Amino acid sequence: MSIISDVIESTKAIIQGMSVTLSYIPKQKWTVQYPEEPVTVQPRYRGQHLLHVDELGREKCVACFLCAAACPSECIYIIAKDDPRLPEDRIGVDERYAEVYNIDYGRCIFCGYCVEACPKDAITHGYNFELSVYNRADLLKTKDDLLITKQVQSRNYRVASSTEDVDSEYKEV
Repeated sequence: MSIISDVIESTKAIIQGMSVTLSYIPKQKWTVQYPEEPVTVQPRYRGQHLLHVDELGREKCVACFLCAAACPSECIYIIAKDDPRLPEDRIGVDERYAEVYNIDYGRCIFCGYCVEACPKDAITHGYNFELSVYNRADLLKTKDDLLITKQVQSRNYRVASSTEDVDSEYKEV
């Protein structure tokens, strides 16, 4: 008798567990056919970093190293250089600029501390999400890769409005 009652209890438990599992399967498919349909990202999405320039095309970064100091994964590498030329002939907005500005995306955790630490608003997060590469060395992005005037952005995306609920895990379908 106990074997039969054990089998019945086990069957009830399996059916109860499977009913919970099956209740979470959505009725409609949420899959986005990415290359054909644009991906919708949130306004606060943290993509690949952008190094900004001022209205005259000069780099805003003054190589203060605050972004590198704030980075918990130590993925930012900067070499500063002084530019003694006249202000209108300089590369950056101040006498000092970043000769080398590298970010290793193999180590970056996209936390945003570097953006918050920058006193000149020289670095921000863009919406570029296509960062996959075949070689680890290609994850090291140089200043030329990060400058907003030279960076190639992902082509097929749109930014959601702040009131729009997008791709929520708990969205009712």
